[in-house]
Amino acid sequence: MKETAIVYCENMFGTMDGKTANGLVRRSDKYQVVGVIDSTKAGVDAGDYLEGKPNNIPIFASLEQALLQLSKVPDQFIYGIAPSEAFLKRYEREIVLEAMKQGMSIVNTLHEFFTNDEEFVKHSIKYGVMINDVRKPPEKKDMHLFSGRILDINTPTVAVLGTDSAVGKRTTSVILEEALIKMGLKVAFVATGQTGLIQGAKYGVAIDAIPSQFMTGEIENQVMRAYDNDNPDIIIVEGQGALSHPAYISSCSIIRGSRPSSIIVQHPPKRKNLGDFDYMKMPTIQSEIELIETFSKSKVIGVTINHENMSDTEISEAVTTYEKDLKLPATDVLKHGCDKLIDTLFTTYPELARKKNKVLVN
Repeated sequence: MKETAIVYCENMFGTMDGKTANGLVRRSDKYQVVGVIDSTKAGVDAGDYLEGKPNNIPIFASLEQALLQLSKVPDQFIYGIAPSEAFLKRYEREIVLEAMKQGMSIVNTLHEFFTNDEEFVKHSIKYGVMINDVRKPPEKKDMHLFSGRILDINTPTVAVLGTDSAVGKRTTSVILEEALIKMGLKVAFVATGQTGLIQGAKYGVAIDAIPSQFMTGEIENQVMRAYDNDNPDIIIVEGQGALSHPAYISSCSIIRGSRPSSIIVQHPPKRKNLGDFDYMKMPTIQSEIELIETFSKSKVIGVTINHENMSDTEISEAVTTYEKDLKLPATDVLKHGCDKLIDTLFTTYPELARKKNKVLVN
């Protein structure tokens, strides 16, 4: 059985900085999410708030309220906010300490490592709970440098990149993964951020926590683990940040390490400025595709839309415009599904289509 978990996301659920909580509410293979903490949305069903579809995950005003209303104390307390500053606020320390006192282990998604904090460590020992610093990298002796093994595999490898951080790259990746698995194909998903790892991805690394010298090798190692262990029909690699983004180098390492044979690009049409850098304009989808194809030597085969601040009509209009202007299939996977992406994958990789047909026949 999955361990139960409550996700802390005060004032951020459903927003860009709440992407970890958002992702866990949509899918979690590792934990049974029994509630979200966000006093600004208390009393609402988390699924209903996020996607208009109730999922019986309540939103609570506080940890205290959650413990009063839940039938038992959750096994895990997950910090579900991904703020740009990546450090715990002073008042949040007290909430984490209280969670430990109540018997909950802590899943920490920040760059600040709780296992390096004397007070947190003492508290965890006192109350017999664990601390999991998801982004804490392994010792350098255990990291991997680029080996070149990735150059020898022929398995279709698709990277889902984007024009900014928190645009839905992971969401698109896992929805596409699920759809291909339902067709009977063997799919390996490689997570590259903390949310994918918490959701239960079999392969992955929090790439933004890895020293730059080892980034490419760590990505290559995870792809090769998936290749060696599972012999997948297709490998899907989650993107991070954006290749054009001046504050991130993650996309560069993901491209270099996974050597994708094709790429899907996710874009929020109504976002005017970069999410955490509102003094910088968003790139256009056209400029990002050009940069990606030049840098990677791989082809972009599809565009996916993040529908933030968009009506259904605007989404449909954006799909039509992108398909006309870019000559690429476009979709919003949360609104319209990923059939177009699957069709273009089967066109790009005929062997993949043959494997799917063979499964259907058998």
